Amino acid sequence: MASNAAVPFWRAAGMTYITYSNICANLVRNCLKEPYKTDALSREKVHFSISKWTDGKPEKPTLRTDSPEE
Repeated sequence: MASNAAVPFWRAAGMTYITYSNICANLVRNCLKEPYKTDALSREKVHFSISKWTDGKPEKPTLRTDSPEE
């Protein structure tokens, strides 16, 4: 029988690690002083591609550009 004592707090709160990481990153960015804050906020935008798989083969990827939610 597994114990819940070793569960990370972000998991116990119902978050994924990515959500927890994004919250922490936003807090750090907001604590910076200028000009570092502006530089960090400009790097906040994320670019990634998504490929759907059909019958074990990837389809053409689509490029997405998102910025984290505040």
